[in-house]
Amino acid sequence: MDPRVDKVADVLVNYSVAVKTGDLVRIRVFDPVASPMALEVYKYVLLAGGNAFFQMSPAGSGEVFYKNASDEQLDFLNPLAMWTIENVDVDIALLADSNTKALTNIDPPKISRARAAGRPVSQRFMERQAVGALRWTLTQYPTHASAQDAEMSLMEYEDFVYSACMVHLDDPVAYWKGIAAEQQRLVDWLKGKERVEVRGEHVELTLSIKDRVFINADGKKNFPDGEIFTGPVEDSMNGWIRFTYPAIYSGREVDGIELHFEEGKVVKATAEKGEDFLNSVLDTDEGARYVGEFAIGTNMGITQFTRNILFDEKMGKTMHIAVGASYPDTGAKNESAIHWDMICDMRSGSEILVDGELFYKDGEFQV
Repeated sequence: MDPRVDKVADVLVNYSVAVKTGDLVRIRVFDPVASPMALEVYKYVLLAGGNAFFQMSPAGSGEVFYKNASDEQLDFLNPLAMWTIENVDVDIALLADSNTKALTNIDPPKISRARAAGRPVSQRFMERQAVGALRWTLTQYPTHASAQDAEMSLMEYEDFVYSACMVHLDDPVAYWKGIAAEQQRLVDWLKGKERVEVRGEHVELTLSIKDRVFINADGKKNFPDGEIFTGPVEDSMNGWIRFTYPAIYSGREVDGIELHFEEGKVVKATAEKGEDFLNSVLDTDEGARYVGEFAIGTNMGITQFTRNILFDEKMGKTMHIAVGASYPDTGAKNESAIHWDMICDMRSGSEILVDGELFYKDGEFQV
């Protein structure tokens, strides 16, 4: 086994979620191919005194569900899912795919309908994590499918993933604590600010962050990490943005997205590829056309687009917004069954002003 797998598991359990004696821990494994990492996580949970159980689906189960489920089954809310979210202390998710395109040909309204049915679970998850009752983290286990999406060999992709996580360092936790300190400086500067203007070749937006909290993403909930984010005032976003990278959702790739906002709502959504799918997702529920997250990526170790949002949204010199659900710990209130991150390059000809003061220019913080 790659020793870096063991190192990631150690960081996840003992730093990201800091498992304690008696914690009930769910280990979610998105594909059995990630079993080697799941077992290492399990080992460290046990050594920390936690009680763990696995949630693992067979590869291809999503495709079987969407091709065979009736409307009533699409609308079904698994009571075990709600029980789990109400009762676990820690949730550790190991992302992995044997086939990242498995749902490409599924009818989009089916996916939207099933996600809408699961909204009570996702909303309860958001509520519990916001008050610290549920600690969670997720990471990516490298697979051939994800490596192909990133246009790399598996060995190259493993090096990319583990370097982004900084587990090639002797003390990755010390590194992430250093990132936490630097990002906290930015978060502290933003405290109490109100108006944000984003300008550039691909964007002209205004939004309000009044009474909102910026979160310092430092390897606790995502691993790797590297961003600062908040939820804008729900009816405040106006203007337009054209995303410079493809946006991936449920295995579907949508290219050339341009969104226009009026009083917080997406009033026009176009795409060069996948426009029908884009609008289908935006019509999932009332909150899907509002922005739940505004963020700036800070991880300078992630230098290329890989079609994996865990890494791509963290790229230094980018910003992203997510339509749909907001994180309640930011003070935001938007509710939706979806949360779809979309990324914009900010390396040249761009700036972010906060209350009229230059905060960020061409991918560099100015304060």
